[in-house]
Amino acid sequence: MRMSFKGGSLSGSVSSPPSKSHTHRAVFLASLAQGESRVSNCLISDDILSTVGAAESMGAAIDRQGDVLLVSGGDLHPPVGVVDAGNSGTTLRMFASIASMFEGKTTITGDASLRKRPMGPLLDALGGMGVECSSDGGRPPVEIGGPNRGGKVSIDGGVSSQFITSLMVVSPMLADGSEITVEGRMVSKPYLDVTAHIMGLFGSGVVDDGNVFKVEGGTGYRPYDYVVPADFSSAAFPLVAGALGGEATVRGLQMDDPQGDRVIVDILERVGASVSVGGGSVTVRKGELKAADIDIGGCPDLFPVLAALLCAADGTSRLHGAPQLRFKESDRIRTTVDMLRALGADVSGTEDGCVVRGGGRLAGGTVDNAGDHRIMMAAAVASLLCDDAVIMDNAECCSVSYPDFPRHMASLGMDVEVL
Repeated sequence: MRMSFKGGSLSGSVSSPPSKSHTHRAVFLASLAQGESRVSNCLISDDILSTVGAAESMGAAIDRQGDVLLVSGGDLHPPVGVVDAGNSGTTLRMFASIASMFEGKTTITGDASLRKRPMGPLLDALGGMGVECSSDGGRPPVEIGGPNRGGKVSIDGGVSSQFITSLMVVSPMLADGSEITVEGRMVSKPYLDVTAHIMGLFGSGVVDDGNVFKVEGGTGYRPYDYVVPADFSSAAFPLVAGALGGEATVRGLQMDDPQGDRVIVDILERVGASVSVGGGSVTVRKGELKAADIDIGGCPDLFPVLAALLCAADGTSRLHGAPQLRFKESDRIRTTVDMLRALGADVSGTEDGCVVRGGGRLAGGTVDNAGDHRIMMAAAVASLLCDDAVIMDNAECCSVSYPDFPRHMASLGMDVEVL
């Protein structure tokens, strides 16, 4: 789908979509639990449907009723057939470890983009737990041959926190449990806090000892009725839009949630936007924006939209601390820089982020979102700085995490058109 976004004067409010990260975790844990769980306020997106399909392939029964998933789990079997994770890295990585608890071999693949995503550190760690693993040079498709015996294992923490989440989630299902030592830099630690929190709700605790995570085996999970919270990663787009184009309120945000991306509220205030928090809503109004030096190691998903935001900030800004961005749905450092440069921004990439020399208007134009939902939405938000429209193909890729994004932006006052 080819779409045009042409700025506008923003005012109004939207509800943040539910958290994609929380929905993935809740669906898998409910599937592993013996009995029926109710997962409500789910994000229903392409990625989540991949996780639902993976869970059903091992015997979980999932009844969708609107944004509620009734999950009957526990009576599981080795996955039937090849499991297609689509474009979902979370599905691929979490299910690789879950599949390892079964005897026999499971093949997991995905679309062309997913087949470029690294899996080597996770496969090496599973190999250390007695699992037979094969892959296409450390990338999907992967073949997992269990059973997983658990035990002590080490893993590189510098590529993706999803690898560690994957090992944590399967550990209660193993006879011996696990002691997971993270070597080197631990990226995206808040996502591991989210994993541990939801595992606790489903009845299995995690002992977090710095760079070591200990999970008792043989406990399994118990059913739980879980309400998925709003997603700060998605809320960041209308919030930043408010800072660039007038005013925007996002409803349903819980400031005590362990999501690392809630830091977007503090960042917006820090760079000079007017921010009001209260009653489960966050309102952001346009202000005189100033440059900033921001460590995004704990919130890498904010990178594209923060880079767009800082194009409006007076001075030179630096986003850093997230080399793992090279291994997302796209090389997000390269695709973000290329997208903003196509609009006329003065941006240069670094190994772990970018440098933005901002303060002026952008030209607008046609951009390549690389089929990456966060690049697509950041480009649309950047249109608020542009003299001409921002035009892109494959705009429907936002359905991965925020299916209502174009409609929400139009409701706030952005000029949105399907071409």
